[in-house]
Order: sequence, then structure tokens, then C-alpha cells
Amino acid sequence: MAKTSQANQGAAPEWTFDQRIERLEALVRELDQGQIGLEDAIARYQEGTELVRRCREQLDLYQRRVEELTEAGSKPYAGDPDAKG
Repeated sequence: MAKTSQANQGAAPEWTFDQRIERLEALVRELDQGQIGLEDAIARYQEGTELVRRCREQLDLYQRRVEELTEAGSKPYAGDPDAKG
């Protein structure tokens, strides 16, 4: 039961990007040590793939936001003396 709860915690939508990366790094360390059984390793791998998916989604959102901000910032404002027109 605790394993399922832990796996669900790793994919918690309220986690920040940095928290997900930290958890992913911890999972990689656990797997690299090779001290866990196969079933636990598979559970951690599954949690890791979910974390990677969520990180990619979040990065896509950040990229779109940066593009929108860049586009909005490149438009001259009304009364801009340096605007070409």
C-alpha cells in the first residue's frame, strides 16, 4: 500500500518542476545502487517515466509562455518614440 502511495506522490501535480527533478534524481540513484528488488525497481522506473512525462509537459508550457512574452514584448507600445511607423 505504501508503495502505491509513494508512486502517486512522485507524480503529484502540485509538485514544482524542481521537486519533480529532485525526485527523479533520487529514483535514478536508487536504481543505480542496485540494492532493490525487481518489483521495486519496476515501480520506481514507472514513477520515473511519469515524472519525465510531467516535466516535459511543464517545459512545453514554459516554452509557450516565454514565446508569448517575447512576442508581446516585441510589440511597440502606444506613444513609443522609437517605434517605426
